[in-house]
Amino acid sequence: MASGDDDDPIIQEIDVYLARSLVEKLYLFQYPVRPASMSYENVTHLAARIKPKQQKVELEVAMDTMSPNYCGSKGEQIALNVDGTSSEDSNVYSTKMMDKQTFSSIQATTNTSRYAAAVFHKGELHLTPLQGILQMRPSFTYLDKADTKHREREAANEAGDSSQDEAEDDVKQITVRFSRPESEQARQRRIQSYEFLQKKQAEEPWVHLHYHGVKDGRSEHERQYLYCQAMDTAENTELVKTPREYLSMLMPPLAEEKVAKPMGPSNVLSMAQLRTLPLGEQVKTLMKNVKVMPFANLMGLLASGTDSTAVLRCIQQVALLVQGNWVVKSDVLYPKNICSSQSGVPAEVLCRGRDFVMWRFTSERTLMRKEVTAIIKLPPEDVKDFLEQMSVPRLNRGWEFLLPTDYDFVRKHPDVAQRQHMLWLGIQSKYDMTSQNLTLNPYFLYSMKHKRTFDHLKKVCRRYSTVYRFPPQSNAATDEQKVFGLWESGETFDKHRQVLFEIFMKNYRVRRNVIQSRLTQELGDAVTKTDVDRLLKECCMSLGGMWYLKGTVPS
Repeated sequence: MASGDDDDPIIQEIDVYLARSLVEKLYLFQYPVRPASMSYENVTHLAARIKPKQQKVELEVAMDTMSPNYCGSKGEQIALNVDGTSSEDSNVYSTKMMDKQTFSSIQATTNTSRYAAAVFHKGELHLTPLQGILQMRPSFTYLDKADTKHREREAANEAGDSSQDEAEDDVKQITVRFSRPESEQARQRRIQSYEFLQKKQAEEPWVHLHYHGVKDGRSEHERQYLYCQAMDTAENTELVKTPREYLSMLMPPLAEEKVAKPMGPSNVLSMAQLRTLPLGEQVKTLMKNVKVMPFANLMGLLASGTDSTAVLRCIQQVALLVQGNWVVKSDVLYPKNICSSQSGVPAEVLCRGRDFVMWRFTSERTLMRKEVTAIIKLPPEDVKDFLEQMSVPRLNRGWEFLLPTDYDFVRKHPDVAQRQHMLWLGIQSKYDMTSQNLTLNPYFLYSMKHKRTFDHLKKVCRRYSTVYRFPPQSNAATDEQKVFGLWESGETFDKHRQVLFEIFMKNYRVRRNVIQSRLTQELGDAVTKTDVDRLLKECCMSLGGMWYLKGTVPS
């Protein structure tokens, strides 16, 4: 290019043409395991096939069995291992000897936009873009077939031995599991799995080809397509550029390849990336990865100058206070519609079991794994996973909570500690954790030992139940059985609940058709059977064909 330097004169100018006849059909084959001086040009090619979408090619090449470097006995042994002693048309080696070799391709690069095949002819340079660059390497799939034959023979021998044994097989217990609807996250993991990719690759059929040698007449004819067929037309205007544009075309800037981030817990953010997120997401991400953390450590991981009050608001949304330390909530680790990767237990059951472990740690430093397993009745591997998240094993002492009690935080933030204590009371009552079997308590009984503000009461109602009962606090009011329900939570279902409460203000028991008729009368025909079922499940219980408000029927 014109640089203005007289010491670097232009020696020759060459016209460059872009040939398009073989676009999307031209491949470059490389043989990295064989020196260039020993090409396969003079070797007999028996078969060729291609999968165009995958750019996968296989070539079958004959082997010189008469060569002094060929071991005949080994070739016969390999053929015997692969095909056995039978003579069938499907045999890999029809001559009872390994007389051919298969080469399979892998892509040397996925981006071939910068590569082309060039032909220099009569002072002209003709370029044809490459569709793919493939490296041909020996394939050893025949060894897999030999292993399959060996396993089939062993299975046949074992079947013969077992048929002579008259003793009945022992009865074995089996576990039947039913598949749940696949979540979007699970679907993405399956699509990215090796098994799925192998299946998709196997679905594309092979296209069989005819191989023509370098000196074959068909090859000579096809080679002419490497030259531009229309040199005087507008096809070549793409190369009529300024020197700078031409250089940019020859060496375009490298574009950063977008690499898909792995899904799940392995996708760890750097601290720089973490601090670009909103404060709530920062706290949630840290707690999901660390599981258990003192508040002081959390503040140290966040950017300097972060408001501790704002952090306290965020941490209470994703974690619970255990011995003055924050432990990530179960529903953050196990969201809905997922199952345990170890046992297949649904998320709801996992959350219930993990909440029990956390609740026990609020009052005890150590737990025995066997005792926990007997109560929550979950597989041992899931129980171990719960314990490993928040405790460490101690010899002859069970599992000890991971961190020492943070009395300093409790002393500095008594309001937060009190709120968390009330929250644990709600969780305890929800699951009836004081019993020997962890079950869902339908009444959600609360021991009113501490005064609750209306705002906190509203939060508890919204989080755990719509209706719950308060036992009488003194013997002077034994006949007074008050039932409290959430009148308004901000959702559209509030209207249904309010109509139901108005019905029960006049009658302590009603039939389902009365409730459904009143809902239709007040809210119109938009009320569905599903809405009625949900309303009754949340707020009522059935007894003797009648429906009662929860908490109004003595246990």
